[in-house]
Amino acid sequence: YIFFNFSSFRSQTFHRSSRVSAQGWIANVRGGSFSSQGKHMKSSCSLVAFNTDQAGGMVGLSSVNAASDGKWIVTQISCHADLVTDLDFSPFDDYLLATCSADETVKLWRVCDLDQDQPSNAEVTLSAADGRLEIVLFHPAASGLLAVASARGVQVWDVTRDTALTAIHLYTSLCSISTLEQLYIRTIMCLSVSLQCVQGHQGNRDSRVLWVKDDNLLTTGFNQMRQQEVRLWDSRKLSSSLSSLSLATSNARCFSGSLFMFHEADLSLSLSVSHCLTDVSTRGVALVPKLALDVSCCEVLRLMQLSDNFIVPISYQVPRKDFHADLYPDTVGHTPAVTAEDWWKGENKQVVTSSVLVTASTSSSPLSTPSSSAAPSRSPSSTSGLSSGFLPSPSPSQSSRAIHSMLGPSSKFRHIQGAVLHRDTHITNLRGLHLTTPGECDGFCANGQRVAVPLAIAGGQIAVFELSQPGKLPDTALPTIQNSVNVADFCWDPFDTHKLVVAGDDAKIRVWQIPKGGLTETLTEPERVLRGHTEKIYSIKFHPHASGLLASSSYDLTVRLWNLETGEEVKRLSGHQDQIFGMAWSPDGKLLATVCKDGKVRLYDPRKSTLPIQEGPGPEGQRGARVVWVCDGKYLLVSGFDSRSERQLYLFSAESLASGSVVSAPADVSPSTLIPFYDPDTSVLILTGKGDTRVYIYEIVPEAPYFMECSSFHSSEPHKGLCFLPKAECNVRDVEVARAIRLGKTTIEPVAFRVPRVKVRKEFFQDDVFPETAVWWDASLTAAAWLSGSNGQHRKISLRPNDMTPVSEAPKEAPVRKYLPSSVYLEEKTDEQKKEELLSAMVAKLGNREDPLPQESYEGVDEDEWAKYLAQIIVMGAQVVGRAFARALRQEFAASQAAAEARGGAGRQSAAASSFTGMTLQEAQQILNISTLTPEEIQKNYEHLFKANDKAVGGSFYLQSKVVRAKERLDEELSIQQQHQTKPPEQQQT
Repeated sequence: YIFFNFSSFRSQTFHRSSRVSAQGWIANVRGGSFSSQGKHMKSSCSLVAFNTDQAGGMVGLSSVNAASDGKWIVTQISCHADLVTDLDFSPFDDYLLATCSADETVKLWRVCDLDQDQPSNAEVTLSAADGRLEIVLFHPAASGLLAVASARGVQVWDVTRDTALTAIHLYTSLCSISTLEQLYIRTIMCLSVSLQCVQGHQGNRDSRVLWVKDDNLLTTGFNQMRQQEVRLWDSRKLSSSLSSLSLATSNARCFSGSLFMFHEADLSLSLSVSHCLTDVSTRGVALVPKLALDVSCCEVLRLMQLSDNFIVPISYQVPRKDFHADLYPDTVGHTPAVTAEDWWKGENKQVVTSSVLVTASTSSSPLSTPSSSAAPSRSPSSTSGLSSGFLPSPSPSQSSRAIHSMLGPSSKFRHIQGAVLHRDTHITNLRGLHLTTPGECDGFCANGQRVAVPLAIAGGQIAVFELSQPGKLPDTALPTIQNSVNVADFCWDPFDTHKLVVAGDDAKIRVWQIPKGGLTETLTEPERVLRGHTEKIYSIKFHPHASGLLASSSYDLTVRLWNLETGEEVKRLSGHQDQIFGMAWSPDGKLLATVCKDGKVRLYDPRKSTLPIQEGPGPEGQRGARVVWVCDGKYLLVSGFDSRSERQLYLFSAESLASGSVVSAPADVSPSTLIPFYDPDTSVLILTGKGDTRVYIYEIVPEAPYFMECSSFHSSEPHKGLCFLPKAECNVRDVEVARAIRLGKTTIEPVAFRVPRVKVRKEFFQDDVFPETAVWWDASLTAAAWLSGSNGQHRKISLRPNDMTPVSEAPKEAPVRKYLPSSVYLEEKTDEQKKEELLSAMVAKLGNREDPLPQESYEGVDEDEWAKYLAQIIVMGAQVVGRAFARALRQEFAASQAAAEARGGAGRQSAAASSFTGMTLQEAQQILNISTLTPEEIQKNYEHLFKANDKAVGGSFYLQSKVVRAKERLDEELSIQQQHQTKPPEQQQT
């Protein structure tokens, strides 16, 4: 019988790291085209070495995993006087690197961690003196044993000696890179055996070779059609390949390590291809050792792709819910089996295997460090008392807990969904929007009743739209607010939905009062004008508790506090050395934080001092930044840019700004600053930039990992920005945790951010995501009271509707059994029972006269009564035909049973054999072209058809399997007939 087994890795998927992720692309890499036959890239469990395009024998180094801050370090070392043609890491030492070069030397380097100085001199230098060297490779089992290949031959070196152990010189006719590699590998593994020579690939381009399981060889090259080709060979018989596979047409050579069908001894993968399409050209590929994989996400393979400017990690993962030990058998360890001297004397040993799980739990890699914020520990359980291998037979619940311990905390908002509300709530036909507001301005502002939008009209005009009046705007001119100067920033008074404050380029702040019902005519005279700044204003912020208290920052490098009731400047803060990017009041209203272009984050207590009380290093980039208080005022979150102008998020402790950021997280590359919104009720941070299409969402926690990324919201078109409304505007019945207004090019759209919950439980109030919320839209004290030293606190209210019960008080539901007991599925039924059930079901479906007719539910057809009767006649006719058909089936079944009984025991055995093999006697005779059942004719036709369909002569494996199954069916039939003939007549009747 031929069985086709399914692989445990058939559903594997590749995950190509995004450049914006925490473990993204490795930048600052200068790859290029290299005129050598080496690997160009090699990885150990800790480091990655690669060729660079710089002049001379330079080699680049980077780490396999990102550091704890999510960043990568790339450095270079000068290895040779000429081009480095190949490199390799020792399988027993992650920091021992061998390089060969066109300068005819091989060097061994003891490299260091990337935060240390790299060596300037090699530990060992070997002079092969055999022309330009092309390949260098460590022995897989012996320590200190190297093989070096050139165009002239192959040399084997013991690095403790000054001369080669042996050298094999090749004939000129065999001097292709493919032959060199084949002979070179063969020499390493079995030097004493005479070499075999065979035509590998018919293309004249170079090729690669790799040892795979069971003494097989896998080669990659080109066929006559210039297609990339993969062949599998038996090293004991190289006369012909065991199998071959053609890939796409390309001028680039195939790296054996870059094909998914390369040999991974622990996985025993067969010849099946998994495509991973990349958008950058490949200069080299390296396979990360098994001991460095992340078992927490069921990662079974990881490749490092070298391109012109980046190293791209590509991870292959098997989707599993729990930890599965079958994916991670023991793999080769770090201890050599023999020394080079012992191997040369003829001793052969295998490297002792070790458990991937144990190595992962004890690794010093940043990914496996329990305290690391970049990634949690990969050990699914405590390793105390664990000698080797996996824990014995963990239960499903233990596996689940182990996975949770590996993956670390997860946010209950990780599946948050953003959705634009129905078009009926949109304001459309916006025209003449001002799309180039200053970077310190949010672009527009909104409260629970109205939206203010700047217009690209002379005089700094602002349009105000009522959210209660959605629809299409008229094509005629709209009433606006005329500021007479360009608008720098503007915002609504949080305690008065009719008061709009606008800062202009003329260093003045204007206070406007919007009439009830919205603008009906153009406003030209503000209610109040604040004067005091000497330069253009950057931004303005209202105090979160005190009514009428406003802070403003300006190009004059000061921050001033204003009392809007009196129109006077009450405080002036100094200490900034450059442009002020952003500022934010603390949740209790006591402190004011600023972030500045001079790379500093400052903290002020305005009632005690005009100078900062704390100061610390901020973002390095100078494009812009924003600051917001998070975690009940314990931390400051700053969104800015790093030294490479990539957007970054930084978290600072409010108690120690001087110590720098606690943690940072990369976002992406974009010129606009990420504008943050923080919900103190849920600790959810939502960020987006002007001109972006993506909205980032995180949950911020006061301990590691600090940032817990949630699902992002994507819009189809770039937006001007988002402005969030008070929490009271959220629809709690739909588990809506935030409501925002999105400004598009011509529309104003409400966006709801919801947390998906089970539909059955939605009838309850989700008090776990809706705690009591502060009424921040009501002032708790006046500006004068705050200035005199008083502090206010917002009252809190519950958002629970009166007719909803909190989910914490909901009755516990009894667990419902989803599946029937296993005994139901395991119960064996005879063929007679199955046929009876089938016939009963058909008769019940076709002939059940109790079922109501569809016409009985029809209404409103009194004028077409004839159609009703016609339909009834058709249906009744169908029922009559169905019952007749059922009776015919019963009669046919009875006739079949009678015929089977007439044939006796032989007929029943023959039918059973047909059912068991899945092939009837007639089919088997047709396949082997047999008219009479004789053993001689069966064997003769079988041998002829089996050879004719051999794959070596162009036949089909599928047809061969059919021939084998047909012969087995005929042999079974002959056996049945012989048994029946040898039985006495009285036994044949039974």
